[in-house]
Amino acid sequence: MKNLIVVLMSLSIMLNVGFAQPNGKNTKFDFSGAKDPSLIRGFNYTPANVAAPRHHVDCWVKYDSSSIKFDLDLAKSLNLNQVRVFVPYSVYSEDKANLPQKLRHFVRECYKRGICVMPVVGSGPWLRDTTLRPQGKEWIKFLVDAISNEPGLAMWDAMNEPDWPTSPKEFVDRKFANAKFMAKTFRELDPNTPVTIGMAFVDGMIELADYVDVLQFHDYMQTREQIRNNINRAKEFASRVKKPLINGEIGCIARANPYDVTLQEHMNAKVGWYIWELMIVRKGWGPVHGVFYEDGTVRDPSIAAAIMGFFRKRSPDILPSVPDKEGWVTKIIQQSEKWLKDENKNWKEGLDIAETSANLLESAELTAMRTPPTWEVDMLRKSEVNMKTLIELITKFKTQLEPYKIPQQKNN
Repeated sequence: MKNLIVVLMSLSIMLNVGFAQPNGKNTKFDFSGAKDPSLIRGFNYTPANVAAPRHHVDCWVKYDSSSIKFDLDLAKSLNLNQVRVFVPYSVYSEDKANLPQKLRHFVRECYKRGICVMPVVGSGPWLRDTTLRPQGKEWIKFLVDAISNEPGLAMWDAMNEPDWPTSPKEFVDRKFANAKFMAKTFRELDPNTPVTIGMAFVDGMIELADYVDVLQFHDYMQTREQIRNNINRAKEFASRVKKPLINGEIGCIARANPYDVTLQEHMNAKVGWYIWELMIVRKGWGPVHGVFYEDGTVRDPSIAAAIMGFFRKRSPDILPSVPDKEGWVTKIIQQSEKWLKDENKNWKEGLDIAETSANLLESAELTAMRTPPTWEVDMLRKSEVNMKTLIELITKFKTQLEPYKIPQQKNN
């Protein structure tokens, strides 16, 4: 028993030392109780009901507590444990009196659900005019006073992607200088909360490593090899400087960076991550990012599955589906042909044929799901009789199913 106590005490000391800040004080860096950044399962967050380009601002100015709670419940359902949320300086200008209460409400609602918060603070007018930096310090003090004592605060993200875009050089230099100023000020005013900077690239992360407690890079690469190379470079550097490592942004269908691919690579590499983003924001990044619609449904279930750690099989022993195994592809093709030839077509019968075809196409993954076949049928069911469109739909589904028809004698 004594030996066990000694081991547990030693482990506790190691964990605390591993996440101590340069000044030697232990931080509240508590990744869901594990003190292990590889266990971060995070998300960037903007409510679905706000619109670009003010979506990060209106998230707070038009703060909707009921939507926030609903969205956070969705995050909890996927076992997500961290949130990265932008708090622009313009919110301070527009809603200074109410912002502390809103920030505390958000952090506390997150914490109730086992989710810790990383606010992304950014820049202000002092970015272009350094004589205005006292405003920046005032802004940071405002945030520190508002939520630094909240147990749900994980860390401060001092600035988002000062290394993007990569030109002109003068502007990049100004952004780097601002990121350093913000990080140093956070460390000065809140020495007990870790500081990070959301760098777009591993090179930028390396360049500003001395100014952070937690290394952060973003990754939207197109191939597994590129993703792994970035992860390996980041991990090797983090190991050398002995600092925790996270990826603050991953997942974009428009950049050939599928969620299930990049999540699998980061999980395999034991690097914690934050997807961009939880909600499908219709008037923002929604067309290329996001898991949930505002009603809690999903666009692509494979994203939710990947977040939970379930990935599509891609090894040589994959077992393709056989949708005509019991003859239903053959049967529905025959029914389709008969219905299409009928001069007295029945609307309801045609819809049932179309729905059965759609279910075969979707369940056996025989078609792209950008526009789900079942959605096309549902829209027709809810519309007035439109025989021309129904004929076109049944014809299209029949053509898609034809390659998967097998001789009837092999169905048994």
